[in-house]
Amino acid sequence: MYKYTIIFLFFTNFLCFSQTGGIATLSFLNTSTNARQTALGGKTLTLLGDVDQPKWNPATINLDLDRNISVNYTSYLADIAIGSVSYAHRFNRYSQTFHSNITYINYGTLIAADTEGNETGTFNASDLAISLGYSYQIPTTNIHIGGNLKFIYGAIANFSTSAFAFDLGAIYYNSNKPYVFSLVLRNIGTQLASFNGEIEKLPFEIAIGASYLLENVPVRGYITIDNMQKWNISASNPSNNTTDIDGNTTEEKVSFIDNAFRHVIIGAELFPKKAFNLRVGYNFRRSKELQQQNVRTFGGISFGFGLRMNKIKLNYAYSRFHSASNVSTFGISIDLNRERLYKNPTKY
Repeated sequence: MYKYTIIFLFFTNFLCFSQTGGIATLSFLNTSTNARQTALGGKTLTLLGDVDQPKWNPATINLDLDRNISVNYTSYLADIAIGSVSYAHRFNRYSQTFHSNITYINYGTLIAADTEGNETGTFNASDLAISLGYSYQIPTTNIHIGGNLKFIYGAIANFSTSAFAFDLGAIYYNSNKPYVFSLVLRNIGTQLASFNGEIEKLPFEIAIGASYLLENVPVRGYITIDNMQKWNISASNPSNNTTDIDGNTTEEKVSFIDNAFRHVIIGAELFPKKAFNLRVGYNFRRSKELQQQNVRTFGGISFGFGLRMNKIKLNYAYSRFHSASNVSTFGISIDLNRERLYKNPTKY
């Protein structure tokens, strides 16, 4: 049996930005795949009227998403290609809206080698996740709760894994109030089959989010606090290690405040209710873990724009990971309704 050492380096490069490193499998589930959310930092939980958002927070499914479809494509790190499709549908006027999403990741063609490092050919790797979501408004309240059921499949050469998971979300919003609050529990589940016969944990995550629309300035601000299930998510950056005159190396020590900020992602959207809007986000953890000594890389910053033309929306996001690694995400969404009978006043 061949030893696919290159794939572990490959996954390390890819997954260190999406979860607490090295403790779970199928970590692509916590990687943003749509342009609007990516531009706002990558884990926004309170986007309303966006057919891509229920993948991250099923409580945002509502009637206004009916017959909306969205397609996104990301040219990710190391030539990884990520694609996703979201669609929402209301079957009749007596039912709520159902939401579905398919996310596919193609890691490309990789080199296989034996234990001596001799190349023996090539192999492919990919991941797939399919979800179905539904939400419900608690009567006489402004609280919505929702859930996603997910089937996940991953393949590396001749090895494969499958898993079943679900997400739970709650959101509070009132069309007369400028703020929105949300709580999400993601990836609650288990592997059905594993790569090597040993069942591993899924990348479970608890996150809270909020947004606020300023009264006299056309800006909506967003904040997310992620990985609340684990306080210490810090990892020392080798670029910040110090070496004394005797050649002894001291590893970076992450402070309490530094670790706290690594849970935080912020974003802002300019002209959120207009046909054209601008977005910017900042991921503190990504910035610190990819920081280079004495070099300003602007890692952790993301920005983008949205353009609405009648029932078509175009979105673009640019994410700065490192001085040598940048990511672009493209998205298009279409409202397939001829005439919308229901209008959500919070939609923008």
